[in-house]
Amino acid sequence: MRLALPHLEPVLMLNVGKEIEKDTAVIIDAGRPTVTGIGQERRLADLLQATRDIDRRFLDKVGRFPVEIVVRYDEIAPFRARRIRLLHEAASRILRGDEPRPRNALRVAYSQDEFARLQHELFRLYAEEVRSLSRSVRLPGPLVPLREMIARELLDVMLRVAWPLAREIATFAWRDAPAGPTSHHDDATA
Repeated sequence: MRLALPHLEPVLMLNVGKEIEKDTAVIIDAGRPTVTGIGQERRLADLLQATRDIDRRFLDKVGRFPVEIVVRYDEIAPFRARRIRLLHEAASRILRGDEPRPRNALRVAYSQDEFARLQHELFRLYAEEVRSLSRSVRLPGPLVPLREMIARELLDVMLRVAWPLAREIATFAWRDAPAGPTSHHDDATA
């Protein structure tokens, strides 16, 4: 693993930027006027295609590094489509409210526990996508045997930290929150 990391670190940094770009596209789209039915499905399909375009630009940049990646979209599409849908629905739910402050809008849309569960599911889906993508990475000669070990270790780490990280994010978002119910869901059940 230590031998491979120096070769992969620049690629991993580019990958973080790529994922931020994808999530940003989904969140911006969620702020557009609401559509339903076929219109909504078309928008989600367009977002899925946009993520492929972002991937293509990433792969063009990665061409400079000693790593070849051939993305198998048939394997990752179900995980990615589900993740896009969940993120889009969550962002729409948060952005549709009357609260102009993002943290308060989040608190109105979700309870802390609901938000932690949402984050956990997004992390889990991303981990599954990464696992599928690991088969797309072609490493140079001496690193080839390490690919499966690296992929397994990465998946294990991602899944192990998903729930604690989701809870930590939710705790941070609710830090300094006023006492009492903070979401419409909580109000309806109180």
